[in-house]
Amino acid sequence: MSNVETRPSEQTVCAPGTAPGAPGPAQAPAPPAAEPDIELLAPREVPLGGPRAMPVQRSLPNRERRMVGAWCFADFYGPSDVADGPGMQVPPHPHTGLQTVSWLVEGEVAHKDSLGSDAAVRPGELNLMTAGRGIAHSERSPGDRPSILHGVQLWVAQPEADRDGPAAFEHHADLPDLQGAAGTVRLIAGEMAGETSPARFFSPLLGAEAVLVGDGPLRLPLEPEFEHAVLCLIGPVGADGCDVPVGSMLYLGRGRRELALNGHRGSRALVIGGTPFEEDLVMFWNFVGRSHEEIVAAREAWEEERAVPRADRPDSGPLGSERFGGVPGDPADPLPAPALPNAHLRPRSRYKRR
Repeated sequence: MSNVETRPSEQTVCAPGTAPGAPGPAQAPAPPAAEPDIELLAPREVPLGGPRAMPVQRSLPNRERRMVGAWCFADFYGPSDVADGPGMQVPPHPHTGLQTVSWLVEGEVAHKDSLGSDAAVRPGELNLMTAGRGIAHSERSPGDRPSILHGVQLWVAQPEADRDGPAAFEHHADLPDLQGAAGTVRLIAGEMAGETSPARFFSPLLGAEAVLVGDGPLRLPLEPEFEHAVLCLIGPVGADGCDVPVGSMLYLGRGRRELALNGHRGSRALVIGGTPFEEDLVMFWNFVGRSHEEIVAAREAWEEERAVPRADRPDSGPLGSERFGGVPGDPADPLPAPALPNAHLRPRSRYKRR
């Protein structure tokens, strides 16, 4: 998914026990200095692919909290009726230094990339793309698509030791499920209750979708060294003293060994977490790096490749700067990179007030 956000998100702090109808107060220990223990991160609406395109709700990066573990970007979309409209139509675009996690509640999206991958994203299945030094891909609603599109895409920042490695793509249709009387949890990333996701990540992470049945709280075991957050996919969802509006993210800090989720039958939430990511990042457009110079180099490389005439562009594999490559099977022109700001891009920490 291409990042077109140019304005910061809004942030509010939700004190434990203040949200109407929410479950009991949070049980976490005191947070590190200058970091709130609970934050309700309100998303900002962003047009995906232009002002007439499908809108998405972006909760990460937020105005002050930019990351949860290595999770550095979160777009929520739908449920949208795409039967008569274009749906998701994101032409070929580049990525560096991150992994994309595509997850659907309803609908279907066609993924193509410069490795030659051609895979459908469907509900309950994971598409995981690793950019490393560079990859290009497109995401589109197929012609014979279901009428409703509803899902989320997240980015995971790759740590220094791995961010210049090779690009890769994984599709996982068979993920572990944890069954309980109060609901079901599908494990996307990491470990929970003795189960392990087959997806390969480069930092200690948790990603799980919880589907509630409405008969009391669904209790999830957590790793206390992780910081965690809850993104509401279908409401209502309550978590540790706050109601979480659909499309919003509730940050839950560190130190918790358990999370209690409340809601109605069919309520859904995405729970993410990980060890705090202590490397400062530069995020510009679809590039995640460590310095202004890296971003400039990646942008120049993409623009050089994009300028190659289509007739001279191979279907896939490296070309031009030998960094990103073409996307086979997608006839559209690649997206142009936005202009750099008239300022030096500075690395930023995971939390603004650190």
